[in-house]
Amino acid sequence: MPITLLNQSTAEVTHTRVPPLVIAHRGASEQHPENTIPAFVAGIDQGADMIEIDVHMNKDGDLIVIHDDTLDRTTNVGTIYPDRADTSVSAMTTAEIAALDAGSWRGQVYNGVRVPHLAEVLDLVHVTRTGLLLEVKKPAQYPGIAEVLVESLTAVPEYLDRALAAGMLVVQSGDWAFVREFHALAPEIPVGVLGRPCPDELLDFATWVDQINPQYTAADATFLGHVHGLGMSSLVWTVNSVEDMEKAIDLGADGIITNRPDRLLEVVEDL
Repeated sequence: MPITLLNQSTAEVTHTRVPPLVIAHRGASEQHPENTIPAFVAGIDQGADMIEIDVHMNKDGDLIVIHDDTLDRTTNVGTIYPDRADTSVSAMTTAEIAALDAGSWRGQVYNGVRVPHLAEVLDLVHVTRTGLLLEVKKPAQYPGIAEVLVESLTAVPEYLDRALAAGMLVVQSGDWAFVREFHALAPEIPVGVLGRPCPDELLDFATWVDQINPQYTAADATFLGHVHGLGMSSLVWTVNSVEDMEKAIDLGADGIITNRPDRLLEVVEDL
């Protein structure tokens, strides 16, 4: 069954001018190092309803919050481990990743910022009562990640019950087979599929998926209307200009994923 995000009713979200959810993409990532605690805190402080994060699994089986499946782009892994050939998340231990700097690439003010674990993010959203849009990246590379994710979401005392009651948690992936696997393990947790499924796929998804979340450029009013007509909601990504934010609202998006939650909040407040 479709979820009711942040207490918005199904009837309400079908109206084109109802304010969409403001979702901070990898945190407030235009101004802060993406997928780090400072970026998440900034997104929350700017008024985001939810933060969007990316999750991979490391060699020790810990869930690591980072977008890429390697650590090259957003950390100093090449400096700390100059002779290491394999810098993928799956090849590195928790201790090795803990030694990396994930912030200095965005400026000296972020020196020493670390790659967060999922548990740290869960603690943050639990304390701040913020929604979480959790994307599992390339799950086929990580056997058992669905089970580990279920365990992680239930490990923070009272978090899962509170998040589900408030409509403040969604697990999504571009790997639709993984989404089905995760749903079978934890059917109580809302799930979303990334992309633009064809009509036949939408009919199947409507029986068990809560969200269809396409790239903004692949969304149109007809498609979103079809999604809504089947009882699902839709979040579009990644929208950063005021003009595109206004267009996404007019299309009927239930939520907008953006690197600039502060900018989107201003647009939403003007509705």
